[in-house]
Amino acid sequence: MGQVVTGVVVLDCAEPEKLATFYKEFLDAEESGATANRIEVRSADGLRLAFRRDANATPPSWPRPENSLQVHLDFLVDDLDEAERKVVALGGRPLETKDASGLFEERGYSDPAGHSFTLRRTTDPAPKQG
Repeated sequence: MGQVVTGVVVLDCAEPEKLATFYKEFLDAEESGATANRIEVRSADGLRLAFRRDANATPPSWPRPENSLQVHLDFLVDDLDEAERKVVALGGRPLETKDASGLFEERGYSDPAGHSFTLRRTTDPAPKQG
């Protein structure tokens, strides 16, 4: 078997154009490929996501137990509040808003098609100046 060079996380959704726009804006990514039923984006650090058209796609129901989590993405950010504002402005919504502060603080969200993802703090926040 040959070497696996890279992978792409593919999310099924009813409207790949809309979802690709959400992630392009959120990740400051570029579109790296598109067909009638699939759009791929690549972030500056090389993360590749694709969005495949599936008219019958059913988003996960997490945190409710029916239809469970299926899969979710983790994004590392240095400013949770700023990242949250960007997510919400782009059409995402908070799912789990309990504030577990500290070095490993994280918050749960869903994208406009209902796929869940987590924002995780990458560093311990420095005291605000001024």
